[in-house]
Amino acid sequence: MKGNRPLICISADIKPMESDLRRYDSELHDTYSNAVYCAGGLPIPTCAVGAEELAELCDGLLLSGGADLDPCYYGEEILNDTVKIRPERDAFELALFRAFYDAGKPIFGICRGCQLINVALGGTLYQDLAVQKGLNHSDPALRHEVYTQKDSLLYRLFGERFLTNSTHHQSVKRSADGLRITARSSEGIVEALEHESRPVFATQFHPERLTGILWDDRTPDFLPLFTHFISLCK
Repeated sequence: MKGNRPLICISADIKPMESDLRRYDSELHDTYSNAVYCAGGLPIPTCAVGAEELAELCDGLLLSGGADLDPCYYGEEILNDTVKIRPERDAFELALFRAFYDAGKPIFGICRGCQLINVALGGTLYQDLAVQKGLNHSDPALRHEVYTQKDSLLYRLFGERFLTNSTHHQSVKRSADGLRITARSSEGIVEALEHESRPVFATQFHPERLTGILWDDRTPDFLPLFTHFISLCK
């Protein structure tokens, strides 16, 4: 912890550099860091190396959105060409998750991060919602209803029903043992998970894009969700 601000490790995308495909660059939308900082944390973006050391240094882990997980991690082959994977990111983030999980530290997953938590604990995914479920949830301008479980974190913070954004073409199919499904869309798509005994939770939607100054008046301001996460990390 730095001063009164918990240190929050935030995973970033890992992509090959155009000038040298043997080297990798990182990318992270500043919305994640802004949400963490506004909620009282100190963001530490990272990629590629140092999972164990980061779990020792930082007070919590935020797994960000991005490319698809390799289906090999849940016993499937790639379904079609919409499934875009980043093998290096998969390997690092799974190690990062395991290091923080084994240390008993809080973990918050968003979009890909939600899917990664589920897969890391033994769950599976829909690889392409359009093909497998006939649904389009990948429109950044879209707002759709989310229905929460009454004993869940989202219910306590935002009530039984609210609108949120939707920018994903994959989602949780079978939830892992130990994870509770705590919110769904009207079509039944999993929108949130909470661990039954650990400080681990996740959303399929992107609350960091609807927090503070980025708040869309069609949705709640999701700053309280990040404030809750930071409180767990203190």
